[in-house]
Amino acid sequence: MATRAGSREEQSFSIGAVLSRAFGTLGDNPIATFGIAFLLGAVPQSLYTYFIGATLTVTDRTSTVGAVAVSIASFVIFLLLSMLVQGALVRATLAYAEERRASFAECLGTGLTMAVPLIGLTLLLILGIMAGFILLVVPGIMLYIMWSVATPALVAEKNGIFSAFARSRYLTKGARWKILGLQLLLLVLVTLLAIVLGIIMATGGMLSAATADTLALSPLYLISTAITNTLIIAFWSTAQASLYAALRNWKDGPQSYDLADIFA
Repeated sequence: MATRAGSREEQSFSIGAVLSRAFGTLGDNPIATFGIAFLLGAVPQSLYTYFIGATLTVTDRTSTVGAVAVSIASFVIFLLLSMLVQGALVRATLAYAEERRASFAECLGTGLTMAVPLIGLTLLLILGIMAGFILLVVPGIMLYIMWSVATPALVAEKNGIFSAFARSRYLTKGARWKILGLQLLLLVLVTLLAIVLGIIMATGGMLSAATADTLALSPLYLISTAITNTLIIAFWSTAQASLYAALRNWKDGPQSYDLADIFA
């Protein structure tokens, strides 16, 4: 079967092809992509935000240590959840390349099955990047770019955590400046999306009834952040899976993804 990847992508890495595949996957399979992002990403994040908000209302909110701890914990949890979503959406993305549509249950099963190795990979990724940032920032950025497709490689190829890091290093070699540009572009797009949604909610009066002390506990705020997180996580995760698919086509040649073998 001729794949979308094979018919649309030349033997070169293209940022446009990555974005086209990501938007195509989201548009072709919204139930699985946004549903997974909502269930595994937005809901747990909103619950975490609620309980942290409740805790901060009865503690010293001016505590610098407490604020830093909450920020770090939020980032780690958000990253872990994003990795689980990304793992689930690898199936949806590769199915789209094969002109198929993976079901919600198939994607969810893939993410949950790979949960333990994904968490292990994420923790190692965080530690490695943090160590790199301690060494004058630049090494941390380069490590992030080098390992940017370790998660989809782990899910799709199932060769183990360290093999996934090695595979990502191989796939990104020769395209890391373009990948850096892509990641910066994705960051800009996600930021703009968050700003636009924030403006819509603010002008619509959704947040006007909440004060600074009760904002994190406001139902409207939790709903709005759940919607925002669903869109951001779905787009970001699908884009990373699409990046893996594009790099794999570039390095290994256009191919037909046998999902029965990949996800057996």
